[in-house]
Amino acid sequence: MELTEYIHQSFVDSAQTILEAAEPLAEPIALAAEHMVQSLLNDGKILACGNGGSAADAHLFASTMINRFERERPGLAAISLTSATATLTSIANDYDYGLVFARQVAALGGPGDVLLAISTSGSSRNVLEAVRIAHEKEISVVALTGRDGGDLAEMLNEEDVLICVPAETTARIRETHLLAIHCLCDSIDNLLLGT
Repeated sequence: MELTEYIHQSFVDSAQTILEAAEPLAEPIALAAEHMVQSLLNDGKILACGNGGSAADAHLFASTMINRFERERPGLAAISLTSATATLTSIANDYDYGLVFARQVAALGGPGDVLLAISTSGSSRNVLEAVRIAHEKEISVVALTGRDGGDLAEMLNEEDVLICVPAETTARIRETHLLAIHCLCDSIDNLLLGT
């Protein structure tokens, strides 16, 4: 297969994955947006975390909430737990990298907040620890994952929302995560501002 054909096939595979995810993910994305809006309207905030590309997604989500998505609106309370380099490295150095998000959730989160926990595999230890602390603090969780949801899916309780991309390839999961995040942002704006 020539390189151009290989690239073309990646586009086709990505589009097919996204189309196949549309039906199973629409309802949980809508439910997650409703949970987030409820929290924001009650003076809560959204905390977001993930590793690697998922860290970038968490940062993108929080910055879009604080600034804006497609329409003008006041900033919304969101914190990316991936962006405080000094905090991340001090926790990793003094304790353990597995606690870099959990200690932030413990310090910054409170009842009624929402944790957006992003892990393509559903098995990132530091994300799982953040979810554990979130539950202890009565913080609901929106889990954005893939494959079978991994340990993350198994940790969720009835107040939480699972958005699990039905794909195996990390690249396809991450591409669909980006669309899911855009849908979340747009849905939050629609719920707050109207369509």
